[in-house]
Amino acid sequence: CPDLCECSEAAKTVKCVNKNLTAVPPDLPPYVRNLFLTGNRLSRLPAGAFSAQRLPDLGALNLSGNHLRDVEAGAFAALPALRQLDLSGNPLVSLSPQAFGEGGSPLEELALRGALRDPGVLLSVAAVLQSGVLRNLSRLELADNGLLLLPAGKFTALLALRQLDLGSSSLVGLRNFSSQGLGHLQSLNLSDSTLGALRNGSLAQFHGLPTLRRVGLGRNAWVCDCTVEDLVAWLKESDQVEGKEALTCPYPDKMLGKTLLKINGSDLNCSEPVDLPSQLQTSYVFLGIVLALIGAIFLLVLYLNRKGIKKWMHNIRDACRDHMEGYHYRYEINADPRLTNLSSNSDV
Repeated sequence: CPDLCECSEAAKTVKCVNKNLTAVPPDLPPYVRNLFLTGNRLSRLPAGAFSAQRLPDLGALNLSGNHLRDVEAGAFAALPALRQLDLSGNPLVSLSPQAFGEGGSPLEELALRGALRDPGVLLSVAAVLQSGVLRNLSRLELADNGLLLLPAGKFTALLALRQLDLGSSSLVGLRNFSSQGLGHLQSLNLSDSTLGALRNGSLAQFHGLPTLRRVGLGRNAWVCDCTVEDLVAWLKESDQVEGKEALTCPYPDKMLGKTLLKINGSDLNCSEPVDLPSQLQTSYVFLGIVLALIGAIFLLVLYLNRKGIKKWMHNIRDACRDHMEGYHYRYEINADPRLTNLSSNSDV
C-alpha cells in the first residue's frame, strides 16, 4: 500500500484522501477496483498517468476536489476496466479529446459537477462527447457549472446515454438541446436552474424521446404570464415530471406561490394577438391625422400673416424688377460701340 494511503484488499479499495498529493502514487496495488484520490493537489494528469501501474481491474476512479486543471491525451487510456470517473470540483481548463484513448472507452459514468466553470473547457468537453470515444456512456453529470447555453450537437454521439443531469445551472432555454442521439434517455434533470418558460418548440423535443420517464423541473424561476401557457398545458397532460404538484410561480407578484397545475387561462389574462395588417392600418390613419393637423396649422399661419406675406412678395417683385432693369441698361451699353467707348472714357 502506498504511503499516505489506506488500502483494503478485501474491499479492493485504495483511499488517498486529503494528503496533498501532487502526482498519482506510483505503487498502487494491482488488486484495486475502487480508487479514491480526492482532496489532493493533482494539478495535471499527463499522458500515461496510470500506465506505470498494472491496474487491470480498476473500475471506479474518483479524482474530485483536487486542483486539477489539465487532463492530457492518454491520461486514462491504460485503464481497460474503467467504468466510473468522477472529476467533480476541479477547476478544469482543458480535457483532451484523446484523454480516453482513440479506440473507444468502456466508461459508463462521468461526473463533471462544478468542473466546467472555465469558458474554454466547455468546448473541450463538447469535443470529447462528440468524438464517439464515449459510446458506452450511460450517465453524465454536468450540474452546477453555470451553463447558459448548451453547445449544439453536444449529445448526438452518446447513443447509450440514459441519465443526464443539467441541474443547478443558469440555463435560460433549451435551444441547442436536441433529442437526436438520445433515443435511450430515461432521466433528465433541469432543477435549480433559471428557466423562466418552456415553449412548444422546447417541449416538442421531450416528445421525441420515447424512453424518457423522469424530468426534473423543480426550483426554477417560472414567469407565470402568457409565456408559461404551453408549459402548463404540457404539465397537465404529461406524467414525466417529478413532483410537478410542487411547481409554483415566483413571478409576477400577483401569481406568487400559485401552483402551475392550478393555473388557467383567466389567471394569465392573455389577450388575443393583434392582427398585423390591422395594426399597420391604424398606424397609417394616425399618421394621416397628424399630417392633416400640421397642414391646417401651416395654412392658419399663412392666413394670419397674409398682409406681411403680401408686402414681402411686393418687395421681392420690386427688387427683381430693379435688378432686371440694371441688366437691361448694361445690355444696351454693351450693344452700342459708341456708348461703350463713352462708358470707358467716363470710367477713366
